[in-house]
Amino acid sequence: MILLESNAEQYKKDVKIYLLEMIRNNRQPSGAELLDEIELFFGWKVRWDVRKIINDLIKSKTLTKIEKSYFIDLIDTESENSFICALGGQHNDKKNLKSTLDNLLGEGQRYRKSTEFLEMIEFMGKFRRYSPYNNMLVKIQNPHCTFYATQYDWLNRFERNLKEDAKPMLILAPMHPVMLVYDLDETEGKELPKELTDFAHFEGEWRPSLLTNLIQNANKYLIRIDFKKHSSTSAGFATLDRENLSNKMRISIHNKLDEPSRFGVLCHELAHIFLGHLGSDHDRWWPSRQNLDHQSVEIEAEAVAYIVTQRLGLQGSSISYLSSYLTGQNIAAGISIDYIGKIASKIEEMAVRRVETPKRKKQSN
Repeated sequence: MILLESNAEQYKKDVKIYLLEMIRNNRQPSGAELLDEIELFFGWKVRWDVRKIINDLIKSKTLTKIEKSYFIDLIDTESENSFICALGGQHNDKKNLKSTLDNLLGEGQRYRKSTEFLEMIEFMGKFRRYSPYNNMLVKIQNPHCTFYATQYDWLNRFERNLKEDAKPMLILAPMHPVMLVYDLDETEGKELPKELTDFAHFEGEWRPSLLTNLIQNANKYLIRIDFKKHSSTSAGFATLDRENLSNKMRISIHNKLDEPSRFGVLCHELAHIFLGHLGSDHDRWWPSRQNLDHQSVEIEAEAVAYIVTQRLGLQGSSISYLSSYLTGQNIAAGISIDYIGKIASKIEEMAVRRVETPKRKKQSN
């Protein structure tokens, strides 16, 4: 009997170690994926113990705040991201999804070899490699700046001149106190590679109601959508809404984009939120998956946008965008096929009809 207890304790310890190694290797799978994985590794009986094991992990002092948030979400019975749903047999039809995603990633690999993509890479490679500190200085002066160079470089490397009222930015320079650099939008001249200027462009069958529905439904999740001026190489971004405490998140989209392109960018940014890339919230309306690396984050979000827009009759530049993140034949281990499928379905539904306002959790005393 003592031996059996010892084996049981070792088994629980092994499961804990497995879970810790998983999350510290930038992997945060969905509840369904986690259940499939640990059952394969430890046997089907683990499904009856995993909740208690995760509870013990949460109570321990071994987890960071981000790691703890992910595990709390997994065992929250009110969260649709919980593996409790998987125990009840709530699975997606992954076959068609995997086929669509494999096709996207495969085309992305082929696109890496095309003349157009190489032209874009060559153009981007011509920029000087400024120090991280100088990049920070530029971002402080112009948050929307993505590409910048000196007046000399713009003229001699890119055949572009400064506009009459071009506004300079200051950075530190070797042997000089400061150096003046200019954002891409402050220049004019030779046409830029199409892939650089049209990276957020979507076209095809368009119904204005898609964007209207998506914005209104996003508002129900307390996500504020703004349309503002951005750099020509910045289509949009998602962030916490610190200006308006009544909202959870804020998405800003370039106001110069046409409606189909706004829709495509909004799908991408909403995917970041619903995939948990920015962390969870009190109501657990989306998971907490902040441990993923940048490559996994961008591939997941753009894969969601690709699936949604394709199904709704729009064609965008997802393949060219994704190709810059594909470094091998296989996608990164941290990418969740299950989450991609769930969030693509969710955003598509939000685009085609009005959805109910999600329920809020009761505040604990």
